Amino acid sequence: MKPIPYGRQYISEEDIAAVTEALRHDYLTTGPTVGAFEEKFAEYIGSGYAVAVSNGTAALHLCALALGVNNDSHVITSPITFAATANCVKYCGGHIHFADINPENGLIDIDNVRQLLETCPKGFFSGIIPISLAGFPVNLEQIRQLADLYDLWIIEDACHAPGGWFTDSAGIRQNCGNGVYADLSIFSFHPVKHIASGEGGMITTNDFDLYERLKILRTHGITRDPKFLRENHGGWYYEMQWLGYNYRIPDILCALGISQLSRAETGMNRRHEIARRYTEAFSDIDAIQTPEIPQGIFHAYHLYVIRVDNRKELYDYLRSKKIFTQVHYIPIHTLPYYRSLEEEEISLPNAEHYYAHCLSIPMYPSLSDEQQEYVINTITQFFS
Repeated sequence: MKPIPYGRQYISEEDIAAVTEALRHDYLTTGPTVGAFEEKFAEYIGSGYAVAVSNGTAALHLCALALGVNNDSHVITSPITFAATANCVKYCGGHIHFADINPENGLIDIDNVRQLLETCPKGFFSGIIPISLAGFPVNLEQIRQLADLYDLWIIEDACHAPGGWFTDSAGIRQNCGNGVYADLSIFSFHPVKHIASGEGGMITTNDFDLYERLKILRTHGITRDPKFLRENHGGWYYEMQWLGYNYRIPDILCALGISQLSRAETGMNRRHEIARRYTEAFSDIDAIQTPEIPQGIFHAYHLYVIRVDNRKELYDYLRSKKIFTQVHYIPIHTLPYYRSLEEEEISLPNAEHYYAHCLSIPMYPSLSDEQQEYVINTITQFFS
């Protein structure tokens, strides 16, 4: 048995052909394939607009820039996410505040968010960044209601959840990233994600002004668009109107992204099949807590996270059997950099308990039935 990672990309012959074809085009970057990817992704998610960028971290940073995060900004997020979710606020000089998580699903606890908001004067906080952890879609309708009460913007970190959705109070399916409740949403195309382009990210929104601002910010803050120019010296002329960044994505990566997107539904179906087999296999093992998915939720299953008491022992045992699991995530508030920012130590008991028990086991569409059976049998043997 070859080593089995917790996640990995699958590159098909169609993907290779798409990239090869893109290499024959006139453009390797900032060409028409970028726009084509944006259009197809927006259609898939159900958003009005999409902006492709170099990676998910760049997407977060640009969102914070576009929303005007600065030294006076105070933003709430979850500690159970990758550090980039919080870092984007720090990049702009803002301040991060962590709300604890809901122990049932690992998502940000809206009651704890409300408590944070109530402890400070109205207007103190600027925004909130909720995360659809592991592919479990966060209920943005509930967060939007709270955000409207306190005049907050919302950046939805949906890196784990393209294709996921929740049902709102009107019974309407709301796709992650569709822009109905969040001002901006971000996605990642890292190799272990649903859609792999090597590196890459996407921002979706229904706000045209934010969309236009993001396009300028991803290219050094420079525009050539005549409708934005304050002067016009000729066809060569451009203006730098913002302090932007080089966060562009090449056409060849977008070609790969388009090809991967074309089989997104097939990949999602396979993820659900793998999840169902895991849940059934571990249902009689009391030592394993598997994800519980309530009605009205369509989990995207970027990760399949189990919770166990003896996580370190299981992690080491599986590694000895060439099964490479992962922990998602070390709570951000416990990382040395963020600890150094606090005058006193923060205690977020639900997040810390979750971290002590969570383990992401292999989950990706190309995981074979034989490989999954080996994972199941090895975990079962450990607990027997």
